[in-house]
Amino acid sequence: MSIKSAAAKIFARKIYKQTQEWANKPVETQLAVFKSLINSAKKTEFGVAHQFDKIKTVEDFQKNVPIRDYEDLKTYIEKVKLGEENILWKGKPLYFAKTSGTTSGAKYIPLTKESMPTHIKASRNAILHYIHETGNADFVDGKMIFLQGSPILTEKHGIKFGRLSGIAAHFVPKYLQKNRMPSWETNCIEDWETKVNAIVGETIDQDMSVISGIPSWVQMYFEKLQEKSGGKKIKEIFKNFNLFIYGGVNYEPYRAKFENMIGKKVDSIELFPASEGFFAYQSRNFGIKNEEGMLLLLNSGIFYEFIKTDEFFTENPKRYTIGEVEIGVNYALIVSTNAGLWGYNIGDTVQFTSLFPHRVIVSGRIKHFISAFGEHVIATEVETAMKEATQETNIVINEFTVAPQINPSSGLPFHEWFIEFENEPENMENFAEAIDNAMRKKNIYYDDLITGNVLRKVVITKVSKNGFQDYMKSQGKLGGQNKIPRLSNNRDIADNLK
Repeated sequence: MSIKSAAAKIFARKIYKQTQEWANKPVETQLAVFKSLINSAKKTEFGVAHQFDKIKTVEDFQKNVPIRDYEDLKTYIEKVKLGEENILWKGKPLYFAKTSGTTSGAKYIPLTKESMPTHIKASRNAILHYIHETGNADFVDGKMIFLQGSPILTEKHGIKFGRLSGIAAHFVPKYLQKNRMPSWETNCIEDWETKVNAIVGETIDQDMSVISGIPSWVQMYFEKLQEKSGGKKIKEIFKNFNLFIYGGVNYEPYRAKFENMIGKKVDSIELFPASEGFFAYQSRNFGIKNEEGMLLLLNSGIFYEFIKTDEFFTENPKRYTIGEVEIGVNYALIVSTNAGLWGYNIGDTVQFTSLFPHRVIVSGRIKHFISAFGEHVIATEVETAMKEATQETNIVINEFTVAPQINPSSGLPFHEWFIEFENEPENMENFAEAIDNAMRKKNIYYDDLITGNVLRKVVITKVSKNGFQDYMKSQGKLGGQNKIPRLSNNRDIADNLK
């Protein structure tokens, strides 16, 4: 055992104990965060406008501060972008993280000197929890790769602008910099295909022990590695690769393809990061699929509220706090943060899988659903249906998305599943039937529509090899933090794919 791995185990034990302290006191922890946030922002323009000086309770806050999305906060954010101080948070932010908004174009999310460290600590603590739970710290001596955006930043009015993953690249601890790949020069390449090819060239003969990134883009990296190596399995290229760290999308639809490409099962850590905050990470059971969810970070400068998704679009829906949530209910996630976001709808939906500690799964996006006929299908349902269908048939898929077909040329309307197969089923009708049966078990409204002959069963449309990559490229969204929505309530993506 090296000195570095021994030290990592000691540090991991310390962080685990600290985590237990706040995780076992969720209500008290969140109340302390809430009070700190309100007190820190009392004299900001937002705080004065919303009478923060008179807010004593969460109920006061909910009366004074309505739920907002990015467009609702944009007037404040534009002032901050122009260099004005004490608008949403004290002083000026250090950074603006640029994100690709699905409904409002590019978004600019502030990162402050208080909020930025929470992103870095959460990433670190996720790995330390893995070390504590498994006892495996040998990987710290190997090479690690993080597929991420360019670290090149621009600056206006004393604030730096860039992608969150690129900003985070500036905070890699010194003790990891020697192990970290790719090189700074390669990481700065903007074109994603050129960048991945360069990463392959730099890493193919290295001792890679940890690989991290959004599954769809790591898949592209693995495919190019195999092309260059003459079809070798990843385990033959990287003999000590045993840990995959991912976030952004559900890994399960990719798991079978990954394990086939790697040639063995590897441990994985699921993360829930966003520009608005680092919300959760997997803290145990790393060797199996993560069904129990991720530990919600309650002490990281974020105050959470939750709105039931079936009430979200009603007038004045109830806003639940951490002490009021229930297991298995679909909630829209609302945050107030030490970066100056207040009552902010991040767009993601979650379900609690356990309380004490509070663990969540990401169930979808509040605006990414199919409800053309009142079925309200969400991402976790289509992902589970796909997983069950592929397990039954040993089919491997590369990518998929789902959209409603309301006006077919003939017959009843249907849900159209666009699938890029690694290996196609011998009988496509049987495969569609397996998906449909799984969907009917998951969603009673969908089952009623099928039974009542309002909808016909699932229709599968095959997408050609690399079809999804080509689509993302055509939209200027190849690589980085961009990903295909699992489902849409319109035909925008579907018609482009066809």
